[in-house]
Amino acid sequence: MNKEQKKNYISEMTNQFENSKAIMVTHYQGLTMTQLDDLRSRMREHGIIFKITKNRITKLALEKTKCKDLSNLFTGPTAVAFGEDAIMSARILSKFAKDHENLKLIGGMMNNEVLDQAGVMNVANLPTLDEARANIVGILNASASKLISILLARSEKMSSLPPENSEKQPKE
Repeated sequence: MNKEQKKNYISEMTNQFENSKAIMVTHYQGLTMTQLDDLRSRMREHGIIFKITKNRITKLALEKTKCKDLSNLFTGPTAVAFGEDAIMSARILSKFAKDHENLKLIGGMMNNEVLDQAGVMNVANLPTLDEARANIVGILNASASKLISILLARSEKMSSLPPENSEKQPKE
């Protein structure tokens, strides 16, 4: 890489680190190009960029960003996922790591909070925003339908009872 390419790489990586809400750092040693391409396409479907990094130059780019605490993760064969949705990034990576033992999640950052490996796995298990909304709607729907069934049961019970005191009143 010549000086101009390095400057471009540093500015591009600085921009990615600054503008991404979710950053996941992985080690990919042992994955084939086919597997890496498969992972990239899965990530791309959700608007996530998965990029193999050059550690020394990436550390230079990190110095100028909010993500400087991640620089210790950049050792060995490192790749980074940049995206807006930390849950989706962590989910895709953790699922891929279960199927391919050579992919290792080593940490990341979500909304300016540094995550270790366990933190990334916890984020992967959270429901997405759409799933959380669906759960809330389901809970509200269930409560409303239970209330309606209780009210209907009461009214049916009341309509099936014989009228009180209609037979017991003396005839005049």
